[in-house]
Amino acid sequence: MFEVDNNIKIIISGGGTGGHIFPAIAIADAVKKRNPDVEILFVGALGKMEMEKVPAAGYKIVGLPVAGFQRRLTLKNVTFFFKLAASLWKARSVVRSFNPDVAVGVGGYASGPVLKAASAAGIPTLLQEQNSYPGVTNKILAKKAKRICVAYPNMERFFPPSRIVLTGNPVRQNLLRNVDKASAYREFGLDNRKKTILIIGGSLGAGSINNGVLHAIDSLKQQDQIQLLWQCGPYYYEKLEKEIGENAGDSIKLVPFISQMDMAYAMADVVVSRAGAGTISELALLGKAAILIPSPNVSEDHQTKNAMSLVKEGAALMVADRETSEKLIPDALELLKNDEQRKRLEEKIKLFAHINSADQIAEEVEKIIRNRD
Repeated sequence: MFEVDNNIKIIISGGGTGGHIFPAIAIADAVKKRNPDVEILFVGALGKMEMEKVPAAGYKIVGLPVAGFQRRLTLKNVTFFFKLAASLWKARSVVRSFNPDVAVGVGGYASGPVLKAASAAGIPTLLQEQNSYPGVTNKILAKKAKRICVAYPNMERFFPPSRIVLTGNPVRQNLLRNVDKASAYREFGLDNRKKTILIIGGSLGAGSINNGVLHAIDSLKQQDQIQLLWQCGPYYYEKLEKEIGENAGDSIKLVPFISQMDMAYAMADVVVSRAGAGTISELALLGKAAILIPSPNVSEDHQTKNAMSLVKEGAALMVADRETSEKLIPDALELLKNDEQRKRLEEKIKLFAHINSADQIAEEVEKIIRNRD
C-alpha cells in the first residue's frame, strides 16, 4: 500500500475490445482494493465498448474521438488525422484538469494520446503490453515509460530491459471462482452428459470463425454426444439465427455475447478462439485445451505471434484464418475424441499462467508513485 498521502489519482487509458477493457478494470480493482481512497479515471474511445463496460464496473470514464488507422486505402483515413488531433488536444485537457500521479496505458485507441499527453506534462507512465509482439504505438510510448509490464518473456528485443517487469495479463477475477458445472449447463440450456465445444470470436465476434462453424453445421448435428456453445458477436447474431434457425437443434446454442464466461469456460472441453492476449491469459489460468485462430486484421500480425508462442511449446493448436471452413470444426471434433492430447494441452498451457497479474501491476503503479520526484 501507499506510504504517502491518500490523495492519489490514476488515469487508466485504452480499450476498444474486451481484451483491453477487462484487464484495465482488473488493474483498477486491484489498485482500489489495496488503496480504497485512490481516485481512478478511465479514458477510452467514444463509441467503443469501454464507454459502457467501465461505468458498469463502477468507474468514471471520459471518451476521446480517436479511431484506428485503416491499412487499406479508404476515405476513413482522411478523418483519422482530424480525430487524432482532436484526441490529442482533449487528452492534454483531461490530463491537465485531472492531474494524475501516474498514467497507465493498456493498449487500444485512447492509450496513445493519453500517455503522450501525460509524458509531455511530466507525469510518469506505465505501459501494459499484452502481446508477444508490440505494435508501433507501444514501441514509441515505451521510450518514456517508467515501467513496462509484459506478458511474455524475451521482450528485451523491443523494450529497455531495465524497465521491463514480467507480470502476465490481468484477467476478470470472476473467472477464477469455483463454478457449479450443473448450474452452468442449466444456464445455457445444454446437456451435462455431452462434451462441449466453446466458440468465442472475441467480444465483437469474428466473421471467419462464424463461417467456419456455419460451414460444418450439418456435420455437427450428426454428433450425438457433442454440443456447441457459440458466441457469434452482436453484429452477426440476427443473420446467423435466421440461417440456422430451428435446424440447429438442442445441441447448438447460438448467442450474441456471453457475460457469464466463468460458466462457459467451466463447461468447455475444447475452446475455439481468437488469439488475443487477454483470452490466452484466461485459457492459461483455467487450463483449457484450445484451438487458436489468429485474426489477420491486427497490427504487426501479433495474434499469430501470440498463438505460435504456445503452439511451439505444445500448449495449443492453431488454425489459420483462411482455413476455418475446412479445418476449424474437424480439428475441434478430432481433439474432443483424443483425451490424451486434450489433457496434454491442458497441462502445457497452464505453464503460461500468471495468477496475480493485476496485483503485480498495481504494485508497480505504487512503486512509481512512491519514487516520483
